Amino acid sequence: SAVVRALASVEPAPVAAAGAGDVVLDTVYDGPDLHRAATALGTGVDGLVTAHTTQVWTSAFLGFAPGFAYLRAAAPSVLAWDVPRRATPRTTVPSGSVALAGPFSAVYPRVSPGGWQLVGRTEGTLWDLDQEPPARLVPGTRVRFRAVRATALVTSGPVRPVTGQATGPGGTGEDGPDAARGLQVLGTGPQVLVQDLGRPGHLRVGVPRSGALDRGAAVAGNRAVGNPRGAAVLEVVLGGAQVRAAGHQVLALTGAVVPVRVVDAEGGERVAPAHGSAFGLADGHVLLMGAPTHGLRTYLAVRGGIDTPVTLGSRSTDVLSGLGPQQVRAGDLLPVGAAPGDAVPAPERSDVAVQGPAARGRAVRVRLVPGPQEGWFAPGSRERLHGEWVVGARADRVGLRLEGPPLERVVHEELPSAGLVPGAVQVPPDGQPVVFLADHPVTGGYPVVGAVVADDLTALAQVRPGDVIRLVPEG
Repeated sequence: SAVVRALASVEPAPVAAAGAGDVVLDTVYDGPDLHRAATALGTGVDGLVTAHTTQVWTSAFLGFAPGFAYLRAAAPSVLAWDVPRRATPRTTVPSGSVALAGPFSAVYPRVSPGGWQLVGRTEGTLWDLDQEPPARLVPGTRVRFRAVRATALVTSGPVRPVTGQATGPGGTGEDGPDAARGLQVLGTGPQVLVQDLGRPGHLRVGVPRSGALDRGAAVAGNRAVGNPRGAAVLEVVLGGAQVRAAGHQVLALTGAVVPVRVVDAEGGERVAPAHGSAFGLADGHVLLMGAPTHGLRTYLAVRGGIDTPVTLGSRSTDVLSGLGPQQVRAGDLLPVGAAPGDAVPAPERSDVAVQGPAARGRAVRVRLVPGPQEGWFAPGSRERLHGEWVVGARADRVGLRLEGPPLERVVHEELPSAGLVPGAVQVPPDGQPVVFLADHPVTGGYPVVGAVVADDLTALAQVRPGDVIRLVPEG
């Protein structure tokens, strides 16, 4: 084609001539969307590879996830780069995937969801908390891709995972807790994570706030045991957690109500504690949590707080970014910090809403404000948005995928990637809305039809797949 002939006439700059600050990424072009992207560009596969490797790219900004750089073609551009995103985003994109979307190219630094077209794979560390700055492709960095065969890569593994995170939830906290004092994990149920109130202030490098999804419940638990409101707690999904006290501990359970048993060292049953109130768990005694009848997340607070290592100012586990401690496992010993000198149960006025989970079978009502692309959808779809939706099976700390009649777009142009906030309701081309939660991507490229009011996000922390939510227009 004329495009391929034009590309063949372009004399690529030799890689050896790259500047001292330039980054060269060896890339195997065998991605699952390679042919689809080549068709969209009208180049054929060989033409796409030639264009992508001839082009000099510049990091425009960081977003989506830590170390994810949006690379824009530097002038002169060898091609009019414009590749549509996938109609339905993938739930899992391998780390090191080289991708195209709209006018941008990018490399996924770690395993994550994603809606870009995958054309290849590369290696290298793109995000390292032991470096300053931690992102390798900071804005302004020039990037070149160099085509290689698979055997030319140094190892068979993908881009190295995010570093600087704990190897497990246990370990020595910054204040040096007594390693023998804490909570011994005997069982976890579906998921147990360490969470505090998150790590604000790092959006510029692609790191969301994260933190407890039901912030009101986390704060209430901390106040019940006399902790500062932001101390780290355990976020327990669908109950099932079992912990043994190593040293006498003071605990409280908040959020979704679960049946509880306390067993002493001899196997005898003790009086079950009241939900929301502080109680003692003597050395060697075991707390066993059943499953909640409604709601999803229960919070276990301990006086002194869970004392795992701090990453970017927080002990929270961010499931999208990979920051913070790993998921809690049976066998972990979770260190507990020193009790505050003024530790007493004391409710306080708070800016964090405290809501109990909605009763099973009732629609959860949350308020919605209009989004910047509300006008991209047909009037009937905008009315349909303010109705009932079923929470899909793909629901986690990143977001809730809602199911119902698809929303119809009347504007079909590709949207430049833009910032996202917790509660943003994004609509991919399949018309099924996604409500983003605490571990949301920092940027996204699908239209945002609205945003859930911040005070109502607590209610969404407690919905399960199959539950019904109603989006109610605010104001």
